[in-house]
Amino acid sequence: MQIVRSLAELNSFPSPSVVSIGNFDGVHCGHRMVVASVIARAREIGARAAVVTFDPHPAHILHNTSRLPLITPLAEKLELLDQTGVDLALVLPFTEELRLWTAHQFAERVLRDGLQAVEVHEGETFRFGHRAEAGIDSLSQIGRELGFLVRAYEPYILRGAAVSSSRIRTLVSTGELPQARALLGRSFSIHSTPASGRGYGTRYTVPTVNLAPYGDLLPAHGVYITTLRVGTGDQARIFRGVTNAGNRPTFGADSFAVETHLLDFEPIDLDETTPLEMTFLYRLRGEQRFPNPEALRAQIGLDVRRAQRYFALCDALHVSLS
Repeated sequence: MQIVRSLAELNSFPSPSVVSIGNFDGVHCGHRMVVASVIARAREIGARAAVVTFDPHPAHILHNTSRLPLITPLAEKLELLDQTGVDLALVLPFTEELRLWTAHQFAERVLRDGLQAVEVHEGETFRFGHRAEAGIDSLSQIGRELGFLVRAYEPYILRGAAVSSSRIRTLVSTGELPQARALLGRSFSIHSTPASGRGYGTRYTVPTVNLAPYGDLLPAHGVYITTLRVGTGDQARIFRGVTNAGNRPTFGADSFAVETHLLDFEPIDLDETTPLEMTFLYRLRGEQRFPNPEALRAQIGLDVRRAQRYFALCDALHVSLS
């Protein structure tokens, strides 16, 4: 997948395009349904399959009172879009200038002049232009003027409701991970590195790993069954674990951490730059304050045994953990 970060760069890749525009946060089942149709149609007519997305997420500019926690920060979003088979991703900087473009200006500059769009595929609830002034009907009207067709999609319904990024954020933030997995089409995960100042050396021999501070979406505070992928490529190792995401109240003052006890640990090469991917599978319990460290250790023993039973059942049923 070619990644282009400005309209000027598109001059190097001239080609008629079938296009979908969106934030694509999570690259969930609904997104992938539309992108698959974009790709199929592009192959049918000999065009390029393209997606348009934005950095930062428009909500970070338009609603700056609080930062929207992303399901997939940009790097992970682009990796997931690449896996769909789409040919090109245009990542537009969401600037003050872009925010003020009218719907017609956006369609002219991005769709007609930039991507040479012949078709645009969007969900029925799609909005664009300054103050989200235009919807799918306006896009169709503009398309007739500028020379592209518009295909609208009904919401992707799963488990009785439309699949959406906001619905997935709610499920993850309340710890309902199996439900979030159904909408994402994969288990929820985050990418990070080991926390600094924890004494990581070249050869790491302690079966507990803390993640570096993470600014996007995390599950509700509590204890989770997880897997931890250490490293990348052929050298990566995947460990099963029990993870506490929370403030560790038993030890006094709040000190938020995502801390994982690895169940099948073997010494590994690890430093503060090692890529980690934490996959959250199931919430065992909420965060608790224990009267003393001994009571906490006893509960951790129960958590570990429950996690081991979970993994044993997944193995017996050949259930994918990804």
